[in-house]
Amino acid sequence: MVALRMRKATTLLFSGGITQGTDRIARTGALLSRWISSASSSSSSVVVVEDDESGGVYGLGSVLKEYEDYRRSLYGDITHKALLVDAVGTLLVPAQPTAQIYKNVGEKYGVEYSEAEILTRYRRAYQKPWGGSHLRYVDDARPFWQYIVTESTGCSDSHYFEELYSYFTTEKAWKLCDPEAEKVFKAIKEAGVKVAIVSNFDTRLRPLLRALRCEDWFDAVAVSAEVEAEKPNPTIFLKACELLGVKPEDAVHVGDDRRNDVWGARDAGCDAWLWGSEVTSFKQVAQRIGVKV
Repeated sequence: MVALRMRKATTLLFSGGITQGTDRIARTGALLSRWISSASSSSSSVVVVEDDESGGVYGLGSVLKEYEDYRRSLYGDITHKALLVDAVGTLLVPAQPTAQIYKNVGEKYGVEYSEAEILTRYRRAYQKPWGGSHLRYVDDARPFWQYIVTESTGCSDSHYFEELYSYFTTEKAWKLCDPEAEKVFKAIKEAGVKVAIVSNFDTRLRPLLRALRCEDWFDAVAVSAEVEAEKPNPTIFLKACELLGVKPEDAVHVGDDRRNDVWGARDAGCDAWLWGSEVTSFKQVAQRIGVKV
């Protein structure tokens, strides 16, 4: 079933042949990238090829290479003028599992749920529509996080919440996903590529970046609590591009969430790569853009 769907997608995108011209590649670039992302998430190992009019055979690798070559024909060796980066899950992650922190801190406040129970309840609460506002992260997002903590642990003690909230404001609560990030971002900026954070986060993000000593890595920060739009809403990506002074089609976004990061960025007109799948390090991101590290 998956193979059939993918073959139909290939036929839809490339019937008539890629070799008919770069205009066709330009029109299908965004669809191609989204399709490859979808295909890469499948558990099946499928090789997809399609005959073109000249009798050649194109696999995913050669199609992707031709699209990247097309971008280089437009922009030169550097394929994008700007890099947009997701924060949590891409740039940084909690230093310890969130459920573990909730349990360890909560024991003195009477929390009895296991880490597994807390994690299940956390995910359930986080995925529910937030009734306090159309946005979860408003200003410091205290009402939203109070709701999450209470739903996850069954504990509504305000002292417990404040201890957790304060902990996640400090640098000891977080770690960088890529230990080479600083070196890579420096090389990217030296190559003339502008860099911005695009994150669904509250107003603690900026002081947190300062505490982690990585604020200077970025030319701009687009945080949902300030922009008043959350990914996948394309507004936040457009705001990031505006802050950097680039057009959306000149930017590529990297994030770990297919819906929020990849689809959201593409709806804004940006290119997008899925962290952990299409790219697994910032050095790889730089290389795909054309920056040598």
